[in-house]
Amino acid sequence: MNDITYSSAELMIVNAARLLRDGDVVFVGVGQPNLACNLAKRTHAPNLVMIYEAGVIGAEPARLPLSIGDPTLVSGALSVVSMYDIFSLYLQRGNVDVGFMGGAQIDKYGNINATVIGKDYNHPKTRLPGSGGSQEIAAWANRCYLMTPHQKRRFPEKVDFMTSAGYLNGRKEREASGVRGTGMLVVVTDIGVMEPDENGELILTGLHPKRTAQEARENTGWDLKVAESLRTTDFVTEKELNILRNELDPKGIYLKGG
Repeated sequence: MNDITYSSAELMIVNAARLLRDGDVVFVGVGQPNLACNLAKRTHAPNLVMIYEAGVIGAEPARLPLSIGDPTLVSGALSVVSMYDIFSLYLQRGNVDVGFMGGAQIDKYGNINATVIGKDYNHPKTRLPGSGGSQEIAAWANRCYLMTPHQKRRFPEKVDFMTSAGYLNGRKEREASGVRGTGMLVVVTDIGVMEPDENGELILTGLHPKRTAQEARENTGWDLKVAESLRTTDFVTEKELNILRNELDPKGIYLKGG
């Protein structure tokens, strides 16, 4: 039994970090995905190559970057190029292994909405920041991971607006579209882990300690299927929390209180 106390944000960040492989080239966003990548680099993936949208390749930030244009990303980086080069010569050519994604809504086929809440685009309930480069990352990164709290409003059966493509209406439809990337391979939440089945529909494949499949189903907007061999994720460790809290985000900007 593990008695370490941690927040839902820390739980998601740690489990997202564990998905990364040593040597991966990762398109990193700021915030929690950035913490996950830097945690992986300081633990099991020292050769992780982090790329930021502004044009920084092989970033080695000395402190927590607050935006994709934060000067700390440039110091010690392998290269700095234009934003155009990042997307055309690296991402679209297949040189990016992983894209970390997020959004206000993620539907049963891994499609992402970061644009509007509400069916009427011109008069939405809420207007969100929009895509940035996420639609390109979803289409062209070799594999994509998502992390978001497991709440019913975040997991509707169909997104109000498709900002970034997952498996569209099924895996075959994505394959027919011509995009190269394999799509959303893992969604990490504060309840567990979801992965696409043979048709591209997200199903529950893992649970965090002390969480249940019923909790996941109650917080999902469709009839969430559960894998036959449902695994339990490993406990968060003191080492991982120490790196997050004391090295990466000591002010708790993205850990939300830790």
